[in-house]
Amino acid sequence: MSDSPIIFYDIPSKSTTSKAWSPHTWKVRFALNIKGLAYRTEWVEYPDIKGLYKKLNLPPASILKDGSEYTCLPVIHDPSTNKTMCESFDIVRYLDKTYPDTQPLLPKEIVPFSAAFLHAFGPTVQQKLWNVVVCAVSYILNDRSEEYFRRTREAAEGKKLEEIGGEREWEEAEAGFGTLSKWLDKEAEGNLLFMGDKISFPDLQIAGCLLWAKASLGQDSEGWKRICGWHGGRWKAIDEKFQPYMAVL
Repeated sequence: MSDSPIIFYDIPSKSTTSKAWSPHTWKVRFALNIKGLAYRTEWVEYPDIKGLYKKLNLPPASILKDGSEYTCLPVIHDPSTNKTMCESFDIVRYLDKTYPDTQPLLPKEIVPFSAAFLHAFGPTVQQKLWNVVVCAVSYILNDRSEEYFRRTREAAEGKKLEEIGGEREWEEAEAGFGTLSKWLDKEAEGNLLFMGDKISFPDLQIAGCLLWAKASLGQDSEGWKRICGWHGGRWKAIDEKFQPYMAVL
């Protein structure tokens, strides 16, 4: 096997909190850091993602209803196996199987639960959080990515990003996290992590979203402080739990 580091493709920001900001790519970055695998980041602006897929001969992540190709990050290329792939869930499963001596994040017994959690987490939590951070995200992106992000999201929403994220959306986001808190009370028996003292894929999903909010809103912002105060400080505690794995290499 090659000694060359894994190449990890991510979208850069100018956030003073973290250059890495995307909740999707953070799941994989967390996995690489937790596993202690050697990797290096190649930064890709939003308009260049489709070209990256062509350069890597990578099939689109999916085909949209209108027949267009959907391309997204994260993407990794592993020189040790010459494997190139996208989608955080698939990447983490690959890392578990290819590097079995590292900490598993998707052991067999939780794969069905993790897939179901991923499906439920989107509309229940992540979409609600998106409503309160989307405008802030546009402000931390570099110019080319900001133009692309704003143009495509405003076309999809039919409104300016500045018109999204009022008090009602904040209350809905808090309610979404309230549902997540109940899931943790039931499935994790009140622990910070779903598997007790071991980090697993669902935890990456939660921590990635929290870092997304912190990076876009700003760690000293009233918005981030508001999130940290929800549900007895549970989300602040989870964010702090992941501090050792927040390196951006």
